[in-house]
Amino acid sequence: MSTSTETQSTTEPKRLTGAVWALALVPLILLGLILAYLVATGGGLTQLSGPPVEKITIQRVTLPEEGMMRIEVINDGPQAVTIPQIRIDDAYFPFEVEPSTNIPRLGRATFTVYYPWVYEEAHVISLISSLGVTFDHTIDAAVLTPKASFDLFAQFGLVGLYVGIIPIALGMLWYPFMRRLDARAMNFILALTVGLLVYLAIGTWLDANEFAAELPAFWQGVPMVIFIGLITLGALIAVGNLSKGNGRQSTALGVAYRIAMGIGLHNLGEGLAIGAAFAQGSAALGTFLILGFTLHNITEGVGIAAPIVRQNPGLKHFFLLGLIAGGPAILGTWLGGFAFDPVLATIFLAVGVGAILAVWKSGAVARDLPRWGC
Repeated sequence: MSTSTETQSTTEPKRLTGAVWALALVPLILLGLILAYLVATGGGLTQLSGPPVEKITIQRVTLPEEGMMRIEVINDGPQAVTIPQIRIDDAYFPFEVEPSTNIPRLGRATFTVYYPWVYEEAHVISLISSLGVTFDHTIDAAVLTPKASFDLFAQFGLVGLYVGIIPIALGMLWYPFMRRLDARAMNFILALTVGLLVYLAIGTWLDANEFAAELPAFWQGVPMVIFIGLITLGALIAVGNLSKGNGRQSTALGVAYRIAMGIGLHNLGEGLAIGAAFAQGSAALGTFLILGFTLHNITEGVGIAAPIVRQNPGLKHFFLLGLIAGGPAILGTWLGGFAFDPVLATIFLAVGVGAILAVWKSGAVARDLPRWGC
């Protein structure tokens, strides 16, 4: 009897009183004091510090009308920066600025310079700080920045339609042909689908890193891409496991929708690249991107249709799949052409990486082939 009593007393959890919690907070409080001391004194090594570091990131240069340049900057350095002079093509020009020439840390400013730029000519812009540091930007070919209008809005939308929805719809037209293939041929096509997902993940990752390289340093672009991608991957896997825990298995149509979602986020990046190319006056590059993405995206239609070849989901689902996969290309061309933001582009593409990897990681395409009748 005494033995059972001793066992119960040893297994009962101890209650944590307020004094115990106070003891747990002592190391954290001391750590905070140490960090405050290091921030205030620099660890006692401030006498070894060099000259103040100034860093300005020129985020965007637009040419809203002839004889005018608009320069958007952000202070990416550890201290405030003052820009009293702007030099364009080795000559100094007066300018207007909002809100001030003194830009605080992480602050933004927009400079408007009245300069007679020459159509399709290169121009070099230099912002000069009060300490003499220069921040340069080159306009490769000066053209008017597109202004939002119904006609131009429709033209960019048509480009997104050609790049995204139409080639994917053409690829999905192979659906009747794939329904007549035997199991071995379908295994081959589904293996190609898995390979396509890996290719899209790598391509989207590279696109995200390209946009991340344009971000100010405080954004930590590449680590941000990794973090957002992993968060998206983990969240989608957790949702999938929760559905399985509730007794719901992934269906072929559900996998097709997930593939379409990942492809759609990838195509958003393609639209951003096309819109930004035309907005910057690189028409040749924009045309090349349109042709390349159109040829490539026809294979994405095959990848979306492959999991549902043993079913007949109906035209409604085919329409929605094509819209989800190709529609973001239209949105991307609008954003890239009229309101390009490298931060949003990086975030969207990082989410796309995680979404594509979630479909691939789940193994649903290969694992569920027997249940789908393939």
